[in-house]
Amino acid sequence: MDRKEQLMKIFSVHIRKILTALPVHIGGLQEIRLRAGRPLMILYDNKEYLAGPEGNIVTESSAAYHVSAQEIQETMTYLSHYSIYAYEEEIRQGFLTIQGGHRVGIAGKVLSDGNGIRSIRPITFLNVRLAHEVRGCADELMPWLYEEGRPCSTLILSPPGCGKTTMLRDVIRQFSNGCGQEAGRRVGVVDERSEIAACYRGIPQNDMGIRTDVLDGCAKHMGMQMMLRSMTPEILAVDEIGSRTDKEAIDAVMNCGCCLLATAHGASMEKMQMRPALRQMAEEKIFERYVILSRKNTVGKVEAILNADMDFLYQNHRGDLCHDRMRRSRTGYGRLLEEALCTAGTDAAVT
Repeated sequence: MDRKEQLMKIFSVHIRKILTALPVHIGGLQEIRLRAGRPLMILYDNKEYLAGPEGNIVTESSAAYHVSAQEIQETMTYLSHYSIYAYEEEIRQGFLTIQGGHRVGIAGKVLSDGNGIRSIRPITFLNVRLAHEVRGCADELMPWLYEEGRPCSTLILSPPGCGKTTMLRDVIRQFSNGCGQEAGRRVGVVDERSEIAACYRGIPQNDMGIRTDVLDGCAKHMGMQMMLRSMTPEILAVDEIGSRTDKEAIDAVMNCGCCLLATAHGASMEKMQMRPALRQMAEEKIFERYVILSRKNTVGKVEAILNADMDFLYQNHRGDLCHDRMRRSRTGYGRLLEEALCTAGTDAAVT
């Protein structure tokens, strides 16, 4: 079964026929949105399109195929393998991860009690977000994340939707497998929302590297301690930190001598430091590298790299990342590998 067939089998029969007939390539498909009583929509190459009843693209909502509540329930039946009650925990969290690493966001009527959310019923909105690994997206970044052959604790910052989790995933993979002349390291991933490894039945659907262990669906503050005790990682990776509880757990990690990889929301260092826990981490110099991403020209564009003292090691408007890193290798910031330029397809001269 190919990737498209694997994805299509989760949808109700009629919606499956429409999506299969659409003139789009699976590689560019990012989201499929089902809303009860509303048009069937897709996000393709960062643009929204309405799907017509014959599997055609239409421009007017009146001409689009309107999804029924029954079709959403049928889709949920297939998603849950005919046992929706077995997925109550995932439904309470608002998403399911399915085979292939795709993530299905869920919304509808929330049923709650004094202990929080019990369930969502009826479910009337679904957002199927397709998994897209970008192997090699961290190629140009990796040499900046070593200091004298040692991995640096790194925080990746960006606004939502700018590729920080995608970048983190590839950084994990490369640290795990080994990067250039650097040996591979044991990496422990605490994947609280199943977004990094996208585990399905406990098995990562994304390539996390050959020395990576994953704790899926566990709160970060508990999972980091569990990983340290059970899997002895050299590097620990988590997604979207920022709370006081995260800070306390990270303090324990750093006291054990483990390197930390993490992401956080923030378009700049200034915005990051508006959050008390992150500001305190910066003051304590927990992270040796800060990587700021944007979506200028492409998702995951590296705008700046800073060290623990908030000195700029690289700024996008001042030059090319590959050229600058070769310059950096001549000024003692760390060993940078010339063959990495070849991997990135660059033949910049070293001057």
